[in-house]
Amino acid sequence: MKRLHRPIYEHRLGVLVRELLPALRAGDRVLDVGCGGGALGAAILSAPGCPAGLVVEGLERVPRGGEPIVVHAYAGGVMPMADESYDVVILADVLHHERAPASLLRECARVSRRLLVIKDHKVEGFWSWCRVSLMDWAANAPHGVPCVYRYNSLAQWHAVPGAVGGELEREWKGLDLYTGWLNVAFGRSLQYMAVIRTKSGGGR
Repeated sequence: MKRLHRPIYEHRLGVLVRELLPALRAGDRVLDVGCGGGALGAAILSAPGCPAGLVVEGLERVPRGGEPIVVHAYAGGVMPMADESYDVVILADVLHHERAPASLLRECARVSRRLLVIKDHKVEGFWSWCRVSLMDWAANAPHGVPCVYRYNSLAQWHAVPGAVGGELEREWKGLDLYTGWLNVAFGRSLQYMAVIRTKSGGGR
């Protein structure tokens, strides 16, 4: 199953990198929270048009070892980082696995000097929840990642910037993350992405 996932995951990475790059500046320090094996960070750094001097680090509860980026261990609760120690913090398909998402969002906003970027799922109604749940299980079961099957609606996503003391700068109410029938069934409107300017906002 992991071999079947590889081309799907690589296409997803390419889409995320394409949408993320315009938010990044030369010399930015970026933290990828829940980075897994560090593939997103590595893809950003190797992408054409990656800003000069960009640094991407990861944060993970159990670092796997051998990641292509520096990964910090995180036991939950307060992150082992100072306030505003990163320019950009990324949460890519992490919040729907988190049992205390509000707390994690506040921590991400605390350590971000300029932007918080969230990529996750969006559901409106029972059938969209079913499709997202199936996709979530299929993507995570082979890796032993637990699923809590809790996803935000658009209205709930719109409440996030205010909850972390930030301001919505840009959002995607749908993303073509996959190709062909997979995108029709599991991409598009089931995907959500937002760039939130954090309280300190102005950055360098």
